[in-house]
Amino acid sequence: MSTRVMMSVCESPPRIATLGGIAALASTLLIGGQATAAPTTVATVGDICYSDLPSQAHDTLDLIESGGPFPYSQDGTVFSNREGVLPSHSSGYYHEYTVKTPGSSTRGARRIVTGNAAQEDYYTADHYASFDLVDYGC
Repeated sequence: MSTRVMMSVCESPPRIATLGGIAALASTLLIGGQATAAPTTVATVGDICYSDLPSQAHDTLDLIESGGPFPYSQDGTVFSNREGVLPSHSSGYYHEYTVKTPGSSTRGARRIVTGNAAQEDYYTADHYASFDLVDYGC
């Protein structure tokens, strides 16, 4: 059993939210005029128990723990977090790895993204639209 599995996560990452609606209201109040409802985008990171991950994600986490070899040349490359769903960090903080999708002829949409902090592993099944922090303690 890898040490990655035996350790537990104490905290979830901070939630990220844009304040589009609040900023629009404040602007209207300061400048005057009629307030309109502005769309508010809220991106959150959820949690997932290690035991609830698909078996292919377990395989990927085992490969990460052992240092590879990885099945795809893109595995281990820097993940830029362009979608802004994960907590903001400097370039090079996150790295991505493919989680194989049975029956897919491509890499598919599933990934593990690791952060530099201990036990900071995120799973996405929808190609970065949402993430769940892997909880090794449940």
